Amino acid sequence: MDWQDFARWGARIADWGRTYHETIRARPVRAQTAPGEIINALPVAPPTVGTDMEAVFADFETTVMPGITHWQHPRFFAYFPSNATPPSMLAEFLATVIAPQCMLWQTSPAATEMETRMIDWLRQSIGLNDTFSGVIQDSASSATLAATLTMREKALDWQGNQQGLSQLATLRIYCSNEVHTSVDRAIWVAGIGQDNLVRIPTQGATRAMDPASLDAAIAADIAAGLKPAGIIACTGGTGTGACDDINAVCDVAAKHDLYVHVDAAWAGAAMICPEYRDLWTGIDRADSIVFNPHKWLGVQFDCSAHFVKNPDDLVRTLAIKPEFLKTHGQDGIINYSEWSVPLGRRFRALKIWFVLRIYGLEGLQRMIRNHVTWSHELCERIRTTPDFEIITEPVLSLFTFRYAPAGHGDLDKLNQSLVDRINDDGRIYLTQTRVNGDLVIRFTAGQVSATREDVLLTLDVLKQLTGDLR
Repeated sequence: MDWQDFARWGARIADWGRTYHETIRARPVRAQTAPGEIINALPVAPPTVGTDMEAVFADFETTVMPGITHWQHPRFFAYFPSNATPPSMLAEFLATVIAPQCMLWQTSPAATEMETRMIDWLRQSIGLNDTFSGVIQDSASSATLAATLTMREKALDWQGNQQGLSQLATLRIYCSNEVHTSVDRAIWVAGIGQDNLVRIPTQGATRAMDPASLDAAIAADIAAGLKPAGIIACTGGTGTGACDDINAVCDVAAKHDLYVHVDAAWAGAAMICPEYRDLWTGIDRADSIVFNPHKWLGVQFDCSAHFVKNPDDLVRTLAIKPEFLKTHGQDGIINYSEWSVPLGRRFRALKIWFVLRIYGLEGLQRMIRNHVTWSHELCERIRTTPDFEIITEPVLSLFTFRYAPAGHGDLDKLNQSLVDRINDDGRIYLTQTRVNGDLVIRFTAGQVSATREDVLLTLDVLKQLTGDLR
């Protein structure tokens, strides 16, 4: 392919993308292919002779697209949104064309310095005080791993990386059952071990960690000769939107001199609206925080904002400086590869810059407030619909409910059947979760192009498909 072909196909793919998004409502939200259907359509061996782009693109449409679940569909109400707005796509296209490797300041000065500024724009946008700086990670999972490694090293007086863990104290990390499974993986990768992740009971409608139980668990571990290292709290937990009492968690942490990391991967974006910040009162007391602009701010995946109060601790945990990675003759620069696990880094700051400039905070606030309002309206309509019950009340745009007709024995099986019917139907996409051991249906709105009508269509689908179940 020469550059003329590149330009021609770039324009054609842009036109295809416009049509795709303008007509996306006509597609089923979740891929309707059977397991193995896509791989069986792909040749077993690689081609020995190249082909023309026309044939490749035709195969893309016939082979790839049927197996795509449409995350940009306005009726994608499963998991959390993973938005991609037009300015974010264009920024990503430019970053792809330039293709910089942004591991060091000297390898991409613009990327490094823009990252510094964009992290601070995000900090200001969500109301954090200026004691925080930060870094753009690929995902909240990476940020939580980096925080867990930092907890480990601080607790071990910076000896874990040097000596290994086998001869050092047994560490303990504390969280509730409402945190994301990325916490479990971080514990594995950090070498702390699943058995040393201590689950604290939750309480109240917010399903927050019980601070008295947290304090008691830490005291018991100390008495048993174990070494508490840190606490991982959540704001807007994945299952039900659980929100820990950050002030109460930080009070316990201060008593025992422990590091606090807050996972707000989804809900953190909503903090651009000041009226929602009561969900994380006390957040400025945390040591580190993560939220994903790629979830609810319209920034293309992947893009995770990781804020830290003391970047020196993070760098001391992760930085390795061989001679070939040193920048000589430049003092005070930041090399963000020292703030993350991977050495290689993409130019993620560019898409934040595009999105914030094109929409402004007011445009993004309007979108989030609409999603919250429409979700609350849907919740109230489901609440008054016969045979349905609300299980957990809305947290921002997330709530859970259950189909519970009188006299039906196995409600778990019934609700899983309903979820399967909904997703096979294709008009909307929902997922299940468990609350107090019961299988329930989870709803969250957050797609950029969603309308009130898209959200409220959920109830029409529920009524029709439960009628079939009866």
